Amino acid sequence: MTKIGICDTTFARFDMGSAAIDELKMNATDLNIIRKTVPGIKDLPVASKKLIEEEGCEIVMALGMPGPMEKDKMCAHEASTGLIKAQLLTNTHILEVFVHEDEEKKDEDLKELMENRARDHAKNLIKMIFKPKQMEREAGKGVREGKEDAGPL
Repeated sequence: MTKIGICDTTFARFDMGSAAIDELKMNATDLNIIRKTVPGIKDLPVASKKLIEEEGCEIVMALGMPGPMEKDKMCAHEASTGLIKAQLLTNTHILEVFVHEDEEKKDEDLKELMENRARDHAKNLIKMIFKPKQMEREAGKGVREGKEDAGPL
């Protein structure tokens, strides 16, 4: 059974963790999904690392929503740097799934983006673990998570 970690935040305005878990369950069987919820994005690196080291997760999704202010963007950068360091320290992939609050103007569009990005990254996780050749076939195709694909050049 493959152990998957889902780490999300209470700061996000949509339950991205549940959307990711739902997508994982629809696309793979024999998964043991372990979820940890933390207050904000700067808490994601240590929680993700703990999922790997203490819970034995083979891969983790770190989901969060940075706010729209300049301070929030700095916090997102710090969280992202922490997630990269956690990956390097554990030699394990942590898929960063952030949706910045100012990516959409309307709440309903933001909610749709958050759900789509969480689900698209969950599909990427499945490909990374179970279907690496499919992921390889998508190299250079301009595939986007949460929005329409940009397409290849």
